[in-house]
Amino acid sequence: MAQKTGALAKKIANLEAVFNPSSIAVIGASREPNKIGHVIVKNFIDGGFAGRIYPINPNADEILGLRAYKSVLDVKEKIDSAVIAIPAQFVAQVLEECGKKGIKGVVLITGGFSEVGKHEEEKAISEIANRYGMALIGPNCMGVITPASRVDSVFLPIYKLGRPRVGPISFISQSGAVGGCIVDLAARAGIGMCKFVSYGNAAVIDECDLLEYLGHDKDTQIIVVYLEGVKDGRRFLEVSRRITRKKPIVAIKAGRSAAGAEAAKSHTGSLAGSSEAYRAAFKQAGIIEAATLEQLFDFAKVFDQVLPSGKRVGIITNGGGMGVLAVDSLEDEGLELASISEETAKQLRASLPPYANVRNPLDIIGDADSHRYEVALNAFMKDSGIDVILLIILFQTAAIDSSVVNIAIRASDQRKKPIIAVCTGGEYTEMHKRILESYGVPTYSSPSSAMRAISRFIKYAEHYSKYNRLRKAEPIKTQK
Repeated sequence: MAQKTGALAKKIANLEAVFNPSSIAVIGASREPNKIGHVIVKNFIDGGFAGRIYPINPNADEILGLRAYKSVLDVKEKIDSAVIAIPAQFVAQVLEECGKKGIKGVVLITGGFSEVGKHEEEKAISEIANRYGMALIGPNCMGVITPASRVDSVFLPIYKLGRPRVGPISFISQSGAVGGCIVDLAARAGIGMCKFVSYGNAAVIDECDLLEYLGHDKDTQIIVVYLEGVKDGRRFLEVSRRITRKKPIVAIKAGRSAAGAEAAKSHTGSLAGSSEAYRAAFKQAGIIEAATLEQLFDFAKVFDQVLPSGKRVGIITNGGGMGVLAVDSLEDEGLELASISEETAKQLRASLPPYANVRNPLDIIGDADSHRYEVALNAFMKDSGIDVILLIILFQTAAIDSSVVNIAIRASDQRKKPIIAVCTGGEYTEMHKRILESYGVPTYSSPSSAMRAISRFIKYAEHYSKYNRLRKAEPIKTQK
C-alpha cells in the first residue's frame, strides 16, 4: 500500500512537468500546416513559450525553423514533457522511448483507445507510463494550457480558439470540445485562467489526480470541472471534500439522462453513473453544481470576489424595472434583501436628488451619472447591514459613460465586500462588460443569472465558514 501511495504521489508531482515544463518534445510534429503536429509546434512558438521545443519526426530535418529529431532518444538535452500526436498503433513504442529518456509528463492527444472499445491497447500504454512514473494526460484529449508559462499543447489554432489571460481559475474537462468552448468564452470575456486541461480517457491521470494537484497549486484559486464520469467515486468525494475546505470547486455532470450516459461511454469510455448519486456526492463534498454550461461559466467567475459574510444583498440601479426583477430573483434564490441603515439613508438623501427614493433596491434614477453611482456605492460599502452589492448599470442612458467602470473596479479592489455587476445590452454594453470582467468584477446580462451565481457564492461561503469554525474548535487532520 505504501508503495502504491508513493507511486501515486510521484505521478501527481510529475504533473508539474506537464503544466510548467522548461523543455518539450512534440512527437508527430509535421511540416504540413493542416496537421495537428504542425499546429501544436506553431502554438508553442507563436504563444511565446520560453523553453526548448524539440519537434520529433523521423522524416524531417527541420520544422518551422526548429531542428527536428527522429526520436526523443536522439535529443542530447533533458526533456521535461512530451506531446504525442501520432497514429494509435505507434503510441506504445514512442511512449517507451519517452520513459527511457526520463520524460516526466506526457500529453497524449491521439484517440482510438477505450472510447472505441480498444481497452487492451489503452491498458498497455497505461502500464508503460506507470512503469516509468510518467504523468500521462489522455489519450483522446485536447491538450493543456498554462497561460503564465505559455504552455499550449491544445491542437486548435490560436486564430480559431482564443487563449485566456492569466487568472485564478483552473479548468478540468473530460471533454475537449466542451473545454475548448469554455476557454474561448473566457478569452473573449476577459476572464483569466490559471490552468486548463482536457484529460480525455484518463488512462493514467484521472480527475482525482488533477484535483489533488490543483488543490495544492498556489496559483489556482477556483477549480472548475466538466465530468462525464469518475473512476473512483470514494476517492473523488474524499479529495473534493478536502479541497473545498480551502478553495471552491464548481462542477457540471454530463450524461444525466439515459441517452446522455450512453453517449458518454462512446465519447471518453466513461461510466457515467447515477445523476442522483453525483448530486448527493457534490452536496456532501461542498461542490457547487451547475446544470448548464452557462451556469458553469457564471458560477466560476463570481469567485473572483472576496467571500461574503452573509446573504443580505444591496441593489443599486439606474433603472427601476431592473431593480424589481433583481428582487424577484433574490426571493427565488432564498436570499435576503438588505435593510439600509438610517445613517446610510441620511447620507444618500444628502447626496441624491430629492426625487430619488432612498430604499433597497436603490434606484438612482435614469438621469444618473457616474458620480451618483460612486456616492451610492460608497454608502453601501460602509453599511454593515449589506453583505453583497449588486450593481446594475444600464449603459444606454445618456448620462452614463465609461468612468462608471473605473468606479466599480476601484470599489471591488478594496476587497471589503463582493461587488457583482449586471449590464444588459448590445455591443457598447458588451465592451464595458469585458472591461469589468478583465479586472475581476463578475458581470452578468440579467438579474436572474447574477442572483443565481450570488446564491451559490453565498452557499460556498457558508460551507467554508462552517469548516473553519470547526477547525478552530477542534483541529481536523487532512491528508497531505
